[in-house]
Amino acid sequence: MALLTRIRGPRDLDRLTPGQLTALAQEIRTFLVTEVSKTGGHLGPNLGVVELTIALHRVFDSPRDRVLFDTGHQSYVHKLLTGRQDFSGLRTKGGLSGYPSRAESEHDVIENSHASTVLSYADGLAKANQLLGKHDPVVAVIGDGALTGGMAWEALNNIADAKDRPVVIVVNDNERSYSPTIGGLANHLATLRTTQGYERFLSWGKDALQRTPVVGQQLFETLHGAKKGLKDFIAPQGMFEDLGLKYIGPIDGHDLTALESALTKARGFGGPVIVHCLTEKGRGYHAAENNDEDRFHAVGVIHPETGLPIKSGGGRSWTSVFAEEMVALGHEREDIVGITAAMLHPVGLAPFAEAFPERIFDVGIAEQHAVTSAAGLATGGLHPVFAVYATFLNRAFDQVLMDVALHKLGVTFTLDRAGVTGDDGASHNGMWDMSILQVVPGLRLAAPRDADQLRAQLREAVEVKDAPTVVRYSKGTVGPAVPAVGKVGGMDLLRVNPDAEEGRRADVLIVSVGALAPMCLEVADLLAARGITSTVVDPRWVKPVDPALPSLAAEHRVVVTVEDNGRVGGVGAAVAQALRDADVDLPVRDFGIPQEFLDHASRPEILAETGLTAPDVARRVAALVSRLDVTVEA
Repeated sequence: MALLTRIRGPRDLDRLTPGQLTALAQEIRTFLVTEVSKTGGHLGPNLGVVELTIALHRVFDSPRDRVLFDTGHQSYVHKLLTGRQDFSGLRTKGGLSGYPSRAESEHDVIENSHASTVLSYADGLAKANQLLGKHDPVVAVIGDGALTGGMAWEALNNIADAKDRPVVIVVNDNERSYSPTIGGLANHLATLRTTQGYERFLSWGKDALQRTPVVGQQLFETLHGAKKGLKDFIAPQGMFEDLGLKYIGPIDGHDLTALESALTKARGFGGPVIVHCLTEKGRGYHAAENNDEDRFHAVGVIHPETGLPIKSGGGRSWTSVFAEEMVALGHEREDIVGITAAMLHPVGLAPFAEAFPERIFDVGIAEQHAVTSAAGLATGGLHPVFAVYATFLNRAFDQVLMDVALHKLGVTFTLDRAGVTGDDGASHNGMWDMSILQVVPGLRLAAPRDADQLRAQLREAVEVKDAPTVVRYSKGTVGPAVPAVGKVGGMDLLRVNPDAEEGRRADVLIVSVGALAPMCLEVADLLAARGITSTVVDPRWVKPVDPALPSLAAEHRVVVTVEDNGRVGGVGAAVAQALRDADVDLPVRDFGIPQEFLDHASRPEILAETGLTAPDVARRVAALVSRLDVTVEA
């Protein structure tokens, strides 16, 4: 690593010869494989942008020139070139973030780790520069996968409108997001890679561009108009140039000389420019290059030589349980279809796609479109299941509210990675869904506590034909089954007050939400050791609140809710409101995630820091009961 260790900032690259730059690229790839294999992280995307990132930092002067990364999982090389070469704690508490982090470096401008947003940031920054009399270019690096998101096209429409605002859009085209990029845009980029004529491009414009939200028809009419004529279709970059965007490319994204030449031209243009770079995800690492699923998009701890996991996950994952049950449902019901937003494998829909290829729809990184398309599928007589990370459903809230719920449509949303996920940081914790979805009329929300309940509640969800349903579950391994010992209404009793048969009122009702059930049972044990009696109930469906819950609560002195969700507006708030509405006047204590953006750390570390552990909850509940005892005695 003789060259890499000499790079403390981007300007150190200026002194290197072409031969040294090539050697540096190899050192960086070796470093990434060696270090990321120890910690896990986004390996494939970063192996693909080594030369591109070097060229960006040689041509542009960061941080004066703002270099922005869409999604940000491909920023590891950027971190290395801006003085951050200690990867020993990558994505762990106190170590480097797996995404750009403004707390780490002045070179990290934005922390967007949700896709398709960078062009909007770039548009705003360029407008700010213009108003403040600055002429520095704004550079936005966006992948072909992120360009499938409608937000990117909305921004592109605005960027193209200003011919004198310098915005350099670097399209990192590796034909993939997680998996191969799909859709009309992907076909168009393929045309730019391969065409020697205009037939494929013209066909793409007629068949696909007109389907582009907001601007598609206008763009096609502009391209097809008489002003420039059909001769301009010979060059497929015509679409971009007629939109008002200078097009440079396609460029070999691993040829440093070609990259620097293209980026230098783009920098000097003075207006919006697209530089189309062809890269290979996982480049230089045999195990990644031969992984057809995702080219090692994200890995756990692996053997650097083989790419094989060093240790197994230690049990079945929530995602795999969902995947199996979806296939079973698919065999039983022909009306069930699956939807994914470019995450077929991560959300567990790949087995369903293999079994029923005609009944799976990958819409690209376009969650809003996915939800309203699901509404159309339901209107047409099918039952769509949109599997998505919990954090990404936030992006489509309006569509859930107005396009699905308002129309009383049977659409099921399965939210993977719900609750604290940890190592990917603030943007990926699925801690918002049970709060924001509380306001949606008619929506029903399930939080399974174990694999058996996930199967059962998924089946219950797809039976609902007149309202949206949501089934949310955690990241990682499913724990052992937590059996019910009784039922009240539609709720499962997990622990019954031992004095109930003698008619004595229990001290505490613990309302356990989802995968925190084992912890809630541990809380009950710790309270029992202090002489405090409790009942533990799993509502199963946390929205709406079960009508039997207020009556059950009235048999106790205190109600405690425990949820893997933000405290503001979550299940605890809904339970408290239900008790007030039923005139059940009891102290209610809600335990959940504080409404903060949480730094990256492991899930156990975050739960401990936020007080979501059995000893912490038991201690605070015991203190509350003690205060009540003092009040009664007084």
